[in-house]
Amino acid sequence: MNELKYKRILLKISGEALAGPAGYGLDGAVLSRVALELKSVHDAGVEIGVVIGGGNIFRGMKAAVEQGMDRAMADYMGMLATVQNSVALQDYLERAGVDTRVQSAIEMKEVAEPFIQRRAIRHLEKGRVVIFAAGTGNPFFTTDTAAVLRAAQIDAQAIFKATDVDGVFDRDPQKFEDAVRFETLSYIQVLAKGLRVLDSTAVSLSMDNKIPIVVFNMEVNGNIVRAALGENIGTTVCD
Repeated sequence: MNELKYKRILLKISGEALAGPAGYGLDGAVLSRVALELKSVHDAGVEIGVVIGGGNIFRGMKAAVEQGMDRAMADYMGMLATVQNSVALQDYLERAGVDTRVQSAIEMKEVAEPFIQRRAIRHLEKGRVVIFAAGTGNPFFTTDTAAVLRAAQIDAQAIFKATDVDGVFDRDPQKFEDAVRFETLSYIQVLAKGLRVLDSTAVSLSMDNKIPIVVFNMEVNGNIVRAALGENIGTTVCD
């Protein structure tokens, strides 16, 4: 195998990606495929941190807007949804033979470790996949921002944003056949064009910490390994 370009990554997965065709809840077949994909990346020698959204179970901002819930309370419910997703992925990874730890920003010691930066790094050095749950532990921040924050804290060399399309396009490729994919973008271009990579707070935090964002289609088997090797897939956002 060629030399790895990124030896420590933070993978951001949306909660919806784990829902499968139903669009809600958890799909065992999807979880199994994701676990096996991560196992192949782990076996290649990549140290992996993961942040999963909770939109397949509960989305705080949507509940606040549509149901009139207090935004902070709704966001806390969304954080709990990410814990459910994290524990589910941990189970599938462990069954695939990959040592895994879940660290939560909200203390729940019966379910997960509390997030401790040095402990997380030590787990990664020992070859364990670390799943960071409950976002930042604070309302009004998305799991996109949590992913960049954790990437900075573990000194990840890149943030991998897993999507269902082949990168970042000038418009929705699922609606427009002539949509053009960008191979590279600067952080400023993403912010100025309002492109849907990560939310603006997360992109700004990535820019401040000079962490590249690699956006690619996770539904293509082997793409995470290809991205870790530095192959030209998807879109890279960097300086």
